Amino acid sequence: QRILRLAEMCRGLETEEEKVLPFYSSSLVEEEQRDSQRVLEEMPTEPLAQAMWDSVGLERFWQRFSKVKLEEKALEQEQEALSQRNQQLRELLRQYLAGISASWEEPGDPNPL
Repeated sequence: QRILRLAEMCRGLETEEEKVLPFYSSSLVEEEQRDSQRVLEEMPTEPLAQAMWDSVGLERFWQRFSKVKLEEKALEQEQEALSQRNQQLRELLRQYLAGISASWEEPGDPNPL
C-alpha cells in the first residue's frame, strides 16, 4: 500500500512529457507486439502467474524505478569521467605554473614547459 501511495504521489509530479510519452520505445515488430498483448490479456492459471498478474498495476512504478536507476548509474559514470578530467587539468595547470615561475638564473634545469 505504501508503494501504491507513493506511486500516486509521483503521478502528480509527472511532467507533461512523462504523461504523454511512453518510457521505452518497443523494439518488437508489430506481430510480436500483438502476440505479447494477447498473452497479457489471457487470464493466468498458475499461482505464480496470477501473483504476477496482480502486480501489473506496478508496471509503471518499476519502469520509473528502472529509469531512475539507469540515470543514476549514468550520472555516476559522468561524474567519474569529469573527476578524472579535472585531475588532468589540475596537473597541466600545476606544470604550467611551475614552468612560468621557474628561475631563469639556473640554465641547467630544464623548463617543464
